[in-house]
Amino acid sequence: MELRDYVRILQKSWVLIAVLLFFGIGAAAGFSILQTPKYSSSAKVFVSTSGGSSVSDLQQGNTFSQQRVKTYADLATTPIVLLPVIAELNLNLSSAELASMVTATAPLNTTLIDIDVTNVDPALASQIATSVSESLTQVVEKIETPANSASATTSPVKLTLVQHAEVPQVPVSPNIPLNIGLGGLVGLALGIAIAVLREASDNRIRSERDVEAITDAPILGGIVFDPKAAERPLIVHDDPRSPRAESFRTLRTNLQYLDIGRENRSFVITSSIQSEGKSTSAVNLAIALADAGSRVLLVDADLRRPKIHEYLGLEGAVGLTDLLIGRAEPEDVIQPWGQRDLFVLPAGTIPPNPSELLGSDALLKLISEFNRAFDVVLFDSAPLLPVTDAAILARTVGGTIVVCAAGRTQKNQLRGAFTALANVDAPVSGVVLTMLPTKGPDAYGHGRYGYGYTYGDDALLPGEIASK
Repeated sequence: MELRDYVRILQKSWVLIAVLLFFGIGAAAGFSILQTPKYSSSAKVFVSTSGGSSVSDLQQGNTFSQQRVKTYADLATTPIVLLPVIAELNLNLSSAELASMVTATAPLNTTLIDIDVTNVDPALASQIATSVSESLTQVVEKIETPANSASATTSPVKLTLVQHAEVPQVPVSPNIPLNIGLGGLVGLALGIAIAVLREASDNRIRSERDVEAITDAPILGGIVFDPKAAERPLIVHDDPRSPRAESFRTLRTNLQYLDIGRENRSFVITSSIQSEGKSTSAVNLAIALADAGSRVLLVDADLRRPKIHEYLGLEGAVGLTDLLIGRAEPEDVIQPWGQRDLFVLPAGTIPPNPSELLGSDALLKLISEFNRAFDVVLFDSAPLLPVTDAAILARTVGGTIVVCAAGRTQKNQLRGAFTALANVDAPVSGVVLTMLPTKGPDAYGHGRYGYGYTYGDDALLPGEIASK
């Protein structure tokens, strides 16, 4: 995925990411509030050696102290040091429990020992730190004092408590700002991870990029989503100035420049599955082509679920099936529609063998006659995946237009549709994306197939401009 893909994912899932971000902050804040505050108090012990007054003696003593100071720091958390502290302060603790509260460290290249004690009681933390420091000085003196020595009766190493522990005023934990920051980062990372994972597992076609990853066929246009499409399927006729109507005029323009000069100007309009908008796309494209001055024939070749005659308000009892079985002539069943050169051939009676009729020689002769009589012939056919009707018809016409519904069609379904066309060597003219969103990162409008202007009340439609 490219950087723009991640940006698009963030734009699409910003609500989820924001919710998880605030959830992480809230959880961290709640966790911090529920935690018992702990205080830390610190004391310092200085380690020195006695004996000798020359510079050499002092250097040797300092080196000796630095070598032993780490050992003394480790000694601070042993029972020999802690048991006297427990007895002195009357603590109801074991030496191991007390050791978990005590931390002794020796800063590098120094002869100091820092003794830190953490406890929920700040005063007790201070008392324990001081008491441990005093106990350590006594234990080291006892350990380092030579036994049965006639020449030395005192320890050559001396530990001095140079900083008494003070009662802390501010707790060291929980660190609320740090916890909230970490909670926010975790929530943010989780939100982004879920958004990316959801996008990666989404198998639906969302935009032209998804189509381009499946096929090399050109994208002829995009039809924006219209929530009222079921109420007004003939959008080019009913609302010619709407964005969706303009989408069909853009598709018409792209189709007019497709393979200029070829004799066979017939196209099958199909889709991978049903309910992708192929029939309404076929009707509106036919109206747009007729508005531009083309002589258009719209054929309802969906012999299983014909819809064209319902959309256009025509009689559909007779039609294509009657021509294919020789029961009627074209002039008897082709019906004009509207005030332009748009003619419609309904499907007629639904036959028991649609695939056989669409693959017959009679249809080949009809296509040849239609190509001579009309500028453009559009066949609305059945979906490719459920039945073979569209694939059979596609190999006999000049091109195939595959309609793909954004947000509904799965990638494997579109891939299967192109595979079905490739198996019969059917020419593919291009893809039309339908149901494109008008809002959000995948919005259609000012992009590749969009438009960057609005119509005024006195504006001319492209068809009207062409006729001037």
